[in-house]
Amino acid sequence: MSVPVAPPRALADARGRGEAVELLDVRTPAEFREVHVAGARNVPLDQLDPAAVARDRAGSASPLYVVCRSGSRGKQACEKLLAAGVANVVNVEGGTLACVEAGLPVVRGKKAVSLERQVRIAAGSLVVLGSALGAFVDPAFLGLAAFVGAGLVFAGVTDTCGMALLLARMPWNRVTPAATCAR
Repeated sequence: MSVPVAPPRALADARGRGEAVELLDVRTPAEFREVHVAGARNVPLDQLDPAAVARDRAGSASPLYVVCRSGSRGKQACEKLLAAGVANVVNVEGGTLACVEAGLPVVRGKKAVSLERQVRIAAGSLVVLGSALGAFVDPAFLGLAAFVGAGLVFAGVTDTCGMALLLARMPWNRVTPAATCAR
């Protein structure tokens, strides 16, 4: 399924023309709290209910822009929304990082470690741990390193990361609902 893509400038131009712009940010609440495009609404990818979005947008002809950190989760969200029958869904190319670079107005808050960085830290730690335990305790522990490596290959091939989905549910990636409101 082909997902329509628009550069951040198209989003800024639509706002500049006075068009009603609906922007859905599918990152974790902690990532959203750190920095988000002004006016975005946070609905994390793991909590996205495409059927509810379809009901809310019934009859709406305006585009629904979807943004994440760099574009990957946004694309996944768009695919889910399109499959549920939501019309006029557009992935913001390059995500929030590109929006910041393009000079779109953003809201900044408390710093957070990005989900992508958390995955790299966790995967690297598990590989080091599995290798060390395999070398010094029992060679069977090398299976842990192999399992993580296979998971990374799977994530690269399918553009879906189970570890990221798990980490997104961790308490440090959750914030109070008041902190995720659009501003």
